Amino acid sequence: MFDITQVQAAPSKDLLTPDNSVMLFVDHQPQMFFGTGSGDRAAIINSTVGLAKAARAFDVPAVLTTVAAESFSGPLLPQLAEVFPENEVIDRTTMNAWEDEALVAAVKATGRKKIVLAGLWTEVCLVLPALSALEQGYEVYVVTDASGGVSPAAHEHALQRMIAAGAVPVTWVQVLLELQRDWARQETYGAVMEIVKAHAGAYGLGVVYAQTVIGAHAAG
Repeated sequence: MFDITQVQAAPSKDLLTPDNSVMLFVDHQPQMFFGTGSGDRAAIINSTVGLAKAARAFDVPAVLTTVAAESFSGPLLPQLAEVFPENEVIDRTTMNAWEDEALVAAVKATGRKKIVLAGLWTEVCLVLPALSALEQGYEVYVVTDASGGVSPAAHEHALQRMIAAGAVPVTWVQVLLELQRDWARQETYGAVMEIVKAHAGAYGLGVVYAQTVIGAHAAG
């Protein structure tokens, strides 16, 4: 029952915050990108790096994992590794990352219940850990534009399967702005604007315009 006396200016507990989330990057590797056909691969790389920089800006723990890096899939995406130079990359044999004990231990060690998940391919290495984590009580937010499948249908059907199981589809900019949530938070404002300018396309150009043209007029 709706109780108007309980209404207050406060955020929902469903929102992602720097204190309640962990980011999990799964199999952003050359061989996996070679087989990705659901969308523009350069755009997926851009979104992945933007998401990674969001984690870095807000000190959100990030777990990085690859599959068969030395024998088949190649190393972690260099642009992603560059954002987290001190992070260990957990290499697996399992297609389902949630069946790897080291990875699950790394996620558990963060103490966070909300998993922000991105990876390749959506229909295998993303859907399998998503369903497994959901079953064990985690909340899963799938970053759709930092992920990709072998075809548009494979990507979309896997997203539908995860959503039906309780996963929440999001985009990388949505995650970035949800973590910021208040433009008065000056400690992260500058970093957010730099990420937007570098990775958010037309939105980033708008920020450049505002900072140069409008800012110059305001200063005058």
